[in-house]
Amino acid sequence: MNKNYRQGQILKLIRTQRIHTQEDLARALRAIGVPATQVTLSRDIRELGLLKTAGGYTQPSAESGAGGSDVAPLVAEFVQDIRVAQNLLVLRTGPGRANAVAVALDRANWPEITGTVAGDDTILVIAPDTATAGQLRSKFLEFLK
Repeated sequence: MNKNYRQGQILKLIRTQRIHTQEDLARALRAIGVPATQVTLSRDIRELGLLKTAGGYTQPSAESGAGGSDVAPLVAEFVQDIRVAQNLLVLRTGPGRANAVAVALDRANWPEITGTVAGDDTILVIAPDTATAGQLRSKFLEFLK
């Protein structure tokens, strides 16, 4: 099986089933005759830009990337703390949740975000200046209400 076919099948599966873990995904792929290792699935998930939410893996829609509509629910669900350090924001999430939020922020293409760096439970959001970082914090806090 080639990569494009496997990734197409992954997208088809997450659109039609609730896939919560990589093991669930591997099992579903095996059921349709597509073998894949955990390492391969991790790479595919990253390349496809899939987000892991409480409802399972999902693919952000193209139109939501432009407007950032995927950001609000992810911030509301996963962000636990927001701190400002000059032009930087540090967002704390639960374990394993930071990447999903960071991907959504990167895809949202907000002009006030220069970039993000995600770890397991921490996201560094880089703003162009201190004033913008403060505005971003306020914007994130609105999502948490």
